[in-house]
Amino acid sequence: MKSIRIFALAAVIIAAASCASYKDIIYFQDIDDVELTPLSSEFEAVIKKDDRLTIVVSGPDKSVTAPYNLTLSEMANGVSSSTDPERATLSYLVDAEGNIDFPTLGTIHVEGMTRNQLVDFLTAEIGKDVKDPIVYISFRNYKITILGEVRSPGTYTMDSEKINILQALGKAGDLNLTAQRDGILLIREVNGEQKHFKIDLKDSHVLDSPYFYLQQNDVLYIPPSPTRVATATTATGIWSVILSSVTTTIALLSLIF
Repeated sequence: MKSIRIFALAAVIIAAASCASYKDIIYFQDIDDVELTPLSSEFEAVIKKDDRLTIVVSGPDKSVTAPYNLTLSEMANGVSSSTDPERATLSYLVDAEGNIDFPTLGTIHVEGMTRNQLVDFLTAEIGKDVKDPIVYISFRNYKITILGEVRSPGTYTMDSEKINILQALGKAGDLNLTAQRDGILLIREVNGEQKHFKIDLKDSHVLDSPYFYLQQNDVLYIPPSPTRVATATTATGIWSVILSSVTTTIALLSLIF
């Protein structure tokens, strides 16, 4: 009976410790107690220097829109492919001045525009000479880098320009249990300068934070929790600490009973 009582109390202590750590790993702990403000506007990514844009122009008459598509124009002239990657992929690199060199129209300043704004601009400009043009634009390099305490750190190409931090972490397999959820670091280039912001996933206000939606080339670093740093340098060290704690607890309970 004495042994049973000792192990029962040890189990209670371990369970209590587990409850304490449980509070450290749950997202949005105050979700039922806070009132979130509605988003003032829909998020739209803006075009930045070094972005690569895929731009395709189409319309009822493909021969008329061909001059606005380098590869299509070459194919119309009997050239099956291009040795220039820019021309072959229809991607346009936004240069250091925020411009692209667009066929027929020449240099266009696109930095700061959203994708829809550039679509409207090109549609209007091309529409001066082409009836009912259709312009398709997408980001080719919409990438987010996720490092630290996630299951699969790395750089991920997103299939949408509207990606929030939860979706990005989902791409990386979610946070490890040893991650510090209230100290996530977001590194972002703003007007040519590297800025950093702290994000707390335990606070529900992150849902209406200006950093909830990510931008192309953002970097997320998830640091380890203080407990992880202090006690979990190696797997052997972790188990040594656990076994030592359990042994000490049982010894103390033996003295009590």
